[in-house]
Amino acid sequence: MLQTLKETIHIYHTNDVHSHFEHWPKVVHYLRKKRSEHKKQNEHMVLLDIGDFIDRFHPITEASDGKANIALLNDAAYDAVTIGNNEGITLSHKQLDTLYAHAKFPVIVANVFYENGERPDWMKPYIIMTFGRVRIAFIGVTVPFQTFYELLGWRVADPFETVAQLVEELSEKVDAVILLSHLGISDDEKMAHLFPQLTAILGGHTHHVFECGKRVNNTLLCGAGKFAHYVGCVTLTVDTKNRKVDARAYVKHIDALEQECMETKQKLHHMIERATNALAQPVVYLPETLHIDWFSPSPFASLLAKALNEWCEGDVAMVNAGVLLSSLEKGVVTKGDIHRICPHPINPCKVYLRGSELKEVILQAETEQMKQLRLKGFGFRGEVMGQMVYDRITVEKEQLIDGQAHVRRILIHHQPIEEQKTYAVATIDMFTFGHLYPEIYRAKKQYYMPEMLRDVLAWKLKNMYQS
Repeated sequence: MLQTLKETIHIYHTNDVHSHFEHWPKVVHYLRKKRSEHKKQNEHMVLLDIGDFIDRFHPITEASDGKANIALLNDAAYDAVTIGNNEGITLSHKQLDTLYAHAKFPVIVANVFYENGERPDWMKPYIIMTFGRVRIAFIGVTVPFQTFYELLGWRVADPFETVAQLVEELSEKVDAVILLSHLGISDDEKMAHLFPQLTAILGGHTHHVFECGKRVNNTLLCGAGKFAHYVGCVTLTVDTKNRKVDARAYVKHIDALEQECMETKQKLHHMIERATNALAQPVVYLPETLHIDWFSPSPFASLLAKALNEWCEGDVAMVNAGVLLSSLEKGVVTKGDIHRICPHPINPCKVYLRGSELKEVILQAETEQMKQLRLKGFGFRGEVMGQMVYDRITVEKEQLIDGQAHVRRILIHHQPIEEQKTYAVATIDMFTFGHLYPEIYRAKKQYYMPEMLRDVLAWKLKNMYQS
């Protein structure tokens, strides 16, 4: 009796590393070890990243426009990647268009295009890889933040329509279809319901961890958390006679590993040195220290609110003090100093609020709960929200018997706020995501890109101290 012929393919995947390189030498050592093991056993190995490998909070990424991250992926011998929102919308058009110039792997993104509808030559909608007698298609899609992509000179298509078209085209040509999805867990589940032809979805964006994968109909959903704490693996066993595919998943906890790739560790050390030198470029000389306090009035926070108002040409401005991580000391201020105290990939924006809506936002912002909120995500890379700081808004308070401060009156340009009047409020895009402030979430918005909050700050400091 003839034995069934089988091919075994091990697909390793990372996602949402966000330039957290603390564990990266361990990741590389682990992946090289697994590659060697699979080679000895005549098994196939594929290594993929599902996006947000870069994050401009890190000096290495900031100083190199993300190109150092690509060098690290090259060194680790990645076979393909897709992009996340940190690649897609925290870089300028030119920076993204040249990011992968020296990549030794294909970049799989099916739903991003130039403004004219053409696909960049460095992007592929999918790739097909052959493993012995088995063919597997890999499709990549990223989260469609349409407004932001358009402001940066890109077009982004609906990922569901894109996947529907490609699954139809590919499913009869291959033994398995794998989706690299930087969409988040909810959309991944929806994809699995809509497209049973998908063998597995390698997910990211929402930083979810599936220790052994999650079955949704016929599709295996996978996720490997964030910050390189995990490496995911999907093992496909394909019966080449009847073309049946068995998929199993697990994640490896990298934190628990002890061995590191010393070559990678050394390279990161050199990259930090180069980044430090590159960011040592002077921006301005401060005649006195600009102090920040997250919970009390401070000159640095007030300066940032004023800078936002001028940049966005608003009627008023508001920003939380917690976006400034520390004071700026007297003396020469470098690009690295400004990046260190304001590392967030956050853009300025302007929202249009009626006086009644603006009042609700201010009342919420003045609560202790909001001031003490330890926020994660939405671009925020700080510790705590801190108090809201305003430009051309005065919040008058009175002390109640229980010791709590109560908002007594709100003034706009020294006049009582008009509930039916619409105000142009200069602020930060972080407040327009999620439901931190429902009134801002629902408001008409205007985003300013590609400049980030730290660019506005540098601009203001130059104007103040280089005249």
